[in-house]
Amino acid sequence: MSKGTEVPKKPGMVPPPPGEESQTFVLPPGWQSYLSPQGRRYYVNTATNETTWERPSSSPGIPASPGPHRSSLPPTVNGYHTSGTPAHPPETAHMSVRKSTGDSQNLGSSSPGKKQSKENTITINCVTFPHPDTMPEQQLLKPTEWSYCDYFWADKKDPQGNGTVAGFELLLQKQLKGKQMQKEMSEFIRERIKIEEEYAKNLAKLSQNSLAAQEEGSLGEAWAQVKKSLADEAEVHLKFSAKLHSEVERPLMNFRENFKKDMKKCDHHIADLRKQLSSRYAAVEKARKALTERQRDLEMKTQQLEIKLSNKTEEDIKKARRKSTQAGDDLMRCVDLYNQAQSKWFEEMVTTTLELERLEVERVEMIRQHLCQYTQLRHETDMFNQSTVEPVDQLLRKVDPAKDRELWVREHKTGNIRPVDMEI
Repeated sequence: MSKGTEVPKKPGMVPPPPGEESQTFVLPPGWQSYLSPQGRRYYVNTATNETTWERPSSSPGIPASPGPHRSSLPPTVNGYHTSGTPAHPPETAHMSVRKSTGDSQNLGSSSPGKKQSKENTITINCVTFPHPDTMPEQQLLKPTEWSYCDYFWADKKDPQGNGTVAGFELLLQKQLKGKQMQKEMSEFIRERIKIEEEYAKNLAKLSQNSLAAQEEGSLGEAWAQVKKSLADEAEVHLKFSAKLHSEVERPLMNFRENFKKDMKKCDHHIADLRKQLSSRYAAVEKARKALTERQRDLEMKTQQLEIKLSNKTEEDIKKARRKSTQAGDDLMRCVDLYNQAQSKWFEEMVTTTLELERLEVERVEMIRQHLCQYTQLRHETDMFNQSTVEPVDQLLRKVDPAKDRELWVREHKTGNIRPVDMEI
């Protein structure tokens, strides 16, 4: 973030070292200079989004400087080219700090008195980050969004103390856990369906019970409606359970059936890229060690020449110098291959983490929609249940003991002439 009233820089944009641009000439209009995650300068045409390792020339078709072996440039995210590496790499095992080695033509030469520049990179588990003390300001790929592509570049210590866990592995575990939670939700709805089906079955059975079937009059009619309402309610719950199955449980179960398989593919892909990066890093360390040995051998032969002049010693020095130069070239090649591997890993990490983010949003939204459907079905079921008891309420309000007595008497009366006293 910018401090005070400074104008924020674009992600990955770093001012050129003093004198670097001025020693040649100003970039043509529309071109900007940036640094890749490995510290290599590249150029972006802000009008056409064209990117190149070569310094653009004012004369069309003539590059200002010969470009090294081409490799993938940092991807464009949110309209910016950015490095994407974390501002403060966490403390983990297998950490090494590298200093800049100067110009490439000096790699193979012997220069014991030359001081190296200040440390500017730090390597953690074969991934190179800018050194916390000298790194340029970096801006998040997706500011304010807490996006996965911004916060999982480094590895994390295993809580069990058994090494480290890659940041991508943590994201993958979260995705798989989300899928498991979705499966358990589906199982929960299935249990709810079983309860509804059993409840409906018992209601239907109870509605056929003959208890109090001989009740008469308006009360008898109300009682018969009570029993009928049980049968209607049983039908409502059967329909509710069927809709739960088709509109909630089944979609939850079938959503991304191949999700776990797809996650494994992503895991293997990123893991393979990380292994390639580790292999390239090992090659760099081996080449660096070989260069050190060649330089030591060259220094030793140079000292021998100072003590004893001979054609043989001079030939040995020339041979040692050639080997030292070759070792320097090998180191440059290994570093270039390592940078290519890291750029590829970086690009795939950004792409894959953003895809995981999209999949998670899609999963959560899908579950939310189907749970809303569940509550809607519940409301509808409650409304239907209410409708089954409304006729019962109406008949209960019509219960009239006096009317029932009149009807019963009319049907069963045995005579309305009362007894009188006997006469003598």
